[in-house]
Amino acid sequence: MREVTVAATQMACTWDVDANVANAMELVREAASRGANIVLIQELFETPYFPAEEREDRFALAKPLGGHPTIAKMSALARELEVVLPVSFFERAGNAYFNSLAIVDADGRVMGVYRKSHIPDGPGYEEKYYFNPGDTGFRVWRTRYGNIGAAICWDQWFPECARAMALQDAEIFLFPTSIGDEPQPQSVDSRGPWQRVMQGHAAANVIPVVASNRIGSEESATKLTFYGSSFITDETGEKVAEAPVDEQAVLTATFDLDALRATRASWGLFRDRRIDLYRGLLTLDGAKE
Repeated sequence: MREVTVAATQMACTWDVDANVANAMELVREAASRGANIVLIQELFETPYFPAEEREDRFALAKPLGGHPTIAKMSALARELEVVLPVSFFERAGNAYFNSLAIVDADGRVMGVYRKSHIPDGPGYEEKYYFNPGDTGFRVWRTRYGNIGAAICWDQWFPECARAMALQDAEIFLFPTSIGDEPQPQSVDSRGPWQRVMQGHAAANVIPVVASNRIGSEESATKLTFYGSSFITDETGEKVAEAPVDEQAVLTATFDLDALRATRASWGLFRDRRIDLYRGLLTLDGAKE
């Protein structure tokens, strides 16, 4: 038996970076006090969601991985509490800029970085202005408490992302997120599909999902209201914990990774894959030749 307790957190963010980081650290402490071994903080939690509009001065928010002050604080916290922390940050690497996730193991060691692969572009979500497409590929991290596959927000809409991590022996999927109402068209409510697509990743791969989102309304060129609703699913895609749409929260759930591995094998989903039939997935138009 390998039991692991995972946590999802959600909070509102202001332009007081120190206050945001302090709040995130308190949520991590709360999760650890409930027995959490792996704690997921939302996407780009140091500031409001700045990619809501295109502003040249926002590039000054980016910092290199090495010497990053927030990652240093989170590494010390992870070591103190003996928890695994994926830490979202705006990364500058030379003249490239990435929406990145530093993976901090329970001893405080930064294991490496994942750079967001799928970059959205639309009203209220102007990420292509800021971020290069990630160049790390999908990765799985062998942490103290199990193998985690971590990707970022828009990545979560692509089944190929989850399957790629599953094939690398991910045992838990983690998705930090910033998503809310859709400025255009306003009639679209993406909250239900946002949850259901990740519930599908869990069921299709027999792997639990942890998703953390932000809350609150943020004013920029457009007003975005983030709908929280962070959640954790079991390996069937059933939600076992869910946060409100507008309240700060910490969610936890416990899984036996050895039992899940046996269940995953018994379903035969990876046994019955037909990789000889999937060549079209490597093209844009589905053509096999």
